[in-house]
Amino acid sequence: MALADSDLLRQADPERLHRIRHSASHIMAMAVQKLFPETRVTIGPAIENGFYYDFDRQEPFTPQDLEKIEQEMRRIVKQKLPMVREEIPREQMRERLVELNEPYKLEIFEGFDPDVPVTLYRTGDWWDMCSGPHIENTAEIDPKALKLRSVAGAYWRGDEKRPMLQRIYGTAWETPEQLAEFLRREEEAKKRDHRKLGRELGLFTFSDLVGPGLPLWTPRGALLRFTLEEFLRKEQTRRGYQQVVTPHIARVDLFKTSGHWFNYKDDMFPLMSTSDDPNSEDGFVLKPMNCPFHIQIYKSELRSYRDLPIRLAEFGTVYRYEKSGELGGLTRVRGFTQDDSHLFVTPAQLDDEFRKVVDLIQFVFRALQLGDSFSARLSFREPGSDKYIGSEEAWQMAEGAIERAARELGLDYSIARGEAAFYGPKLDFIFRDALGREWQLGTVQVDYTLPERFELEYVAEDSSRQRPVMIHRAPFGSLERLTAILIEHYAGDFPLWLAPEQVRILPVGESYLGYARSLQEQLMATDVRVEVDSSNERLGKKIRNSETAKIPVMLVVGEKEAAGGTVSVRSRADGDLGSMSTSEIVQHVTNRIRERR
Repeated sequence: MALADSDLLRQADPERLHRIRHSASHIMAMAVQKLFPETRVTIGPAIENGFYYDFDRQEPFTPQDLEKIEQEMRRIVKQKLPMVREEIPREQMRERLVELNEPYKLEIFEGFDPDVPVTLYRTGDWWDMCSGPHIENTAEIDPKALKLRSVAGAYWRGDEKRPMLQRIYGTAWETPEQLAEFLRREEEAKKRDHRKLGRELGLFTFSDLVGPGLPLWTPRGALLRFTLEEFLRKEQTRRGYQQVVTPHIARVDLFKTSGHWFNYKDDMFPLMSTSDDPNSEDGFVLKPMNCPFHIQIYKSELRSYRDLPIRLAEFGTVYRYEKSGELGGLTRVRGFTQDDSHLFVTPAQLDDEFRKVVDLIQFVFRALQLGDSFSARLSFREPGSDKYIGSEEAWQMAEGAIERAARELGLDYSIARGEAAFYGPKLDFIFRDALGREWQLGTVQVDYTLPERFELEYVAEDSSRQRPVMIHRAPFGSLERLTAILIEHYAGDFPLWLAPEQVRILPVGESYLGYARSLQEQLMATDVRVEVDSSNERLGKKIRNSETAKIPVMLVVGEKEAAGGTVSVRSRADGDLGSMSTSEIVQHVTNRIRERR
């Protein structure tokens, strides 16, 4: 039995792929310098699904150049050249780099720890300063499993003030079959690109006058967004959450107390000072996080153990200063709305509340048809690192609570050291979409640190003052990023309950427009989102337009339907459903929306 497409790529050995791709980046640089000797090399790492190398060359690489480079790479691979690791004395390496006129490599070299040996990898008569790891021989790369993809601009070391380089992207796999499947998925991904579909379906737009990374939601996009919000808001209310609203700005002092100012300052939008001193930090910033605000609501009155747990929830818009080169559609923006919630619990309540949060997240993603394929990542601190705040005891308790919950819930989880938030560890959910791509969606954090920094208290049963524990959670993560993922997951073909326009009525002619409007009113009375196509187009064109707009349900009305009080029903999911009475179609649609089918 043939492997499923998703298995074909997942069966690849990740460690072996990393070595193949890292080695392929060296082979590409070797090919480039052979074909274009004036080119200076910089860095070339393996990345997810491929590799890249940054080059300094005066002339831009053309598609024809990429073809030549790819052919040369295949020729090199077929020579079965050893890739040999060598340790070089520091002065000798410096002399070599100066002699070869490789200023970027020299800059990297000068930043090395003088106590760490300098290594290079030699392939034939070409070498590159690198610590590895690599394959042992180019014969380990199948020349038919290599492909150069594209070229793009990239600033040296990501600094907009440094030279602009040319980055060539490529991909490499263990077998030609894996490459073919990857390229097939990439083509499908292009069709599903949320930027393309978002524009075609009229969901969102951007404006240079507003600013990069600041999306504008159109009426259709806003309906999609509000539907997601309302779905989660109702479920949260059912589970004991209380809605709050907080400002978009706050004093710098708030974020100094939380620690965000010292750990996150460069990612905040520029300071709005209230002082004449341009260097003063006495002012306000756009909020990058909602948690300090929810803490102030908790702290606004003395709490009793009887009040806990307190679950505060907000669709709060935050602002983070992403570099312009890192922005991309809705997946990476500067202003976005989080489905943020902060739970204040007693230590004894922590485990139970954590499990309930995980259950909520799983409920949400089952409803979004993402719940059958996920894993969990426990993001813990890197031992010995100074980027985290809080006591050793607090971190041990928080990490222990998360791992204990993951184990008791039977989650498929891994531990990622160094990926924790600066104030606490977290549990991240990794979901696989319709194309097999992995996305981090939904996160839960256990936090003993911020309650300590803000001196939060509750009155315990023995009348003593105790510290609550905080749980930070966001099932969606951000509405912007979630929307982008859902557009691509569904290819813009949203399920009925989520679609911005759920039903479109198609009158065969103008004579039946009144009947169509009457049916529209009946559906709207049950909160169905329905439009009438009142254009002069023929029925066939109206159906094609509705298909292009990915309308879940189309209702055709003509002479027979108007006379009999019926409609002819077409469903994108189920095809032609035949004739129904107006009361039947209203009941049919509302039931399916209610059931999220």
